[in-house]
Amino acid sequence: MSDKTAIVTGAGTGVGKGVALALVEAGWNTVFCGRRKAVLDAAVAEAKGGAGKALAVACDISRPEEVEALFARAVEAFGRVDLLFNNAGMGYKSTPIDEIPVEVWNDVVGVNLTGSFLCARAAFGQMRRQKPQGGRIINNGSVSAYAPRPGSVPYTATKHAITGLTKTLALDGRPFDIACGQIDIGNALTDMAMPMTVGVPQANGTIAAEAVMDVKHVADAVVHMAGLPLDANVLFMTVMATKMPYVGRG
Repeated sequence: MSDKTAIVTGAGTGVGKGVALALVEAGWNTVFCGRRKAVLDAAVAEAKGGAGKALAVACDISRPEEVEALFARAVEAFGRVDLLFNNAGMGYKSTPIDEIPVEVWNDVVGVNLTGSFLCARAAFGQMRRQKPQGGRIINNGSVSAYAPRPGSVPYTATKHAITGLTKTLALDGRPFDIACGQIDIGNALTDMAMPMTVGVPQANGTIAAEAVMDVKHVADAVVHMAGLPLDANVLFMTVMATKMPYVGRG
């Protein structure tokens, strides 16, 4: 994989960081993308000793000009882009729709959906142009792409939309050897998921702690998806804590 290049958004913390570190370990030259350069630099420092190279690039993925600059920097450093892990995202506390500020909706849509579109757009264009042509886009969907949590309108709506983005890219990428898949993650133990270990709202109106899993399992799954030849694709994969309240009536 020493000649393969990956871009991971939201790579400073959580799932993105775990995946980016695993890709470097597996031999991918990996661009760690996020808003906070200091956090990215700290993550890259942890990647020393991996078989691939690591590069930190600060970028607000909701801004088209910054996304274009991100991909230009990746090509400048490593020559091409073979993988985009479209991971960066944000949520909001459990709130009824009529109490959600419009600004919050715009922020969540701007990062989770528009940001994913902008990064996929840049990746698709680069993968079409480069020689040899092709590459892979993996979108972070979430189990919220299928079933909502209470009071999660902005987050759930954007994650359902990511599924549409994945399906369309998987179709439109065929003539250019661009594969697209989606990983749907349930309760990986990151800082964002820590409240689940204490108690979060349930569908029946109660507050309950939920089972979680090590983020390493997500990283291993993405590395597997990324390592497939371009004539094979994991279109959708769900990786979840076995005992989380997802399958069933909640």
